[in-house]
Amino acid sequence: MKLVQWAAALTAVTMTGAFAVPGAASAQSKFQCEPGETYIMNVMVSAHPYWVPVYQGFKQAAEAMGCDTVFSGTPDYDITKQIASFEQDLVKQPAGVLLHPMQSDPFIEPINRAIEGGIEVVTFAADSPKSKRTAYITSDNLAEAKFAAEEIVKQIGDSAEYAVLENPGQSNHDLRVTALISYMEDNYPNMKLVGRQASNQDSNAAYRATASMLQANPNLGALWIPEAGSAEGAVAAVLEAKAKVLIMHADVTPTTLEHIKAGNIHMALNPNQGMQGFMGFVALFMAAHSDMFDPFNDYKVSGFNPVQIPYVDNGFSVITKDNADSFDLNAYMEGRDPS
Repeated sequence: MKLVQWAAALTAVTMTGAFAVPGAASAQSKFQCEPGETYIMNVMVSAHPYWVPVYQGFKQAAEAMGCDTVFSGTPDYDITKQIASFEQDLVKQPAGVLLHPMQSDPFIEPINRAIEGGIEVVTFAADSPKSKRTAYITSDNLAEAKFAAEEIVKQIGDSAEYAVLENPGQSNHDLRVTALISYMEDNYPNMKLVGRQASNQDSNAAYRATASMLQANPNLGALWIPEAGSAEGAVAAVLEAKAKVLIMHADVTPTTLEHIKAGNIHMALNPNQGMQGFMGFVALFMAAHSDMFDPFNDYKVSGFNPVQIPYVDNGFSVITKDNADSFDLNAYMEGRDPS
């Protein structure tokens, strides 16, 4: 059958279905869980406020489909402990796990083992691209870095000194830092990188690193930080030194939000966390229920899950003094069940 004939046949079937099956709308949706079907969200540093809106989005999608959810992970910034918590989750035989892997490569084998055991895995915010995970949900870290670089130049000029804090080994944080440095080198060669120190999401380490960089570089004009925990320590050091340094960071915490309102932090670039969790659940559910559709590819002979989503951009918001109230986590959580 020619392509035109296929299109005509599809149109005819669609019209016939629209007029001839009045009871079809009442059929049970395939986008529903079986009783007790459970999905888990696993993270590191589980008490960090970043996860709260993500898990709320995850739960909202799950509740719409009648599914159960569990929040899991480790309170530590420790790859060994996070892998152990992930493996404990697998023992519970969930339908799937939405995972924020602290590091990429150490999670390859655990993720692959989960997939082979019939438990689907989708990563979010940080990835393990060499694993068999079926989808990756994140904000565009390259776009964040470019936006930050342009804003820094806009505020302090294109011939100034800047520094970065970083968390080596976490893929999204690495990209936010390396992409900004590369963008500066390619587009603003007179911008001078005078400091680059690891803080590893530790506000105390960030305080010490920033104080050291300020002492060594009295003309430091801007500081870019890939997450909010380190920004808390950095802004404390800048305020203590009474230095005039433009601070920008990714993510947000209640503490950094207050500093944005006070004008101590210029702005934050915050991934749309609720959308990250919502889309993460949808991708995970589809991976676990891939038999509901028959895509036009070779999955039947290759044996792979037909739901393969290499990258979904959940977008990011720019938080300034003007819109900071919209990111009040306490206000967002009023009347919501945190569990």
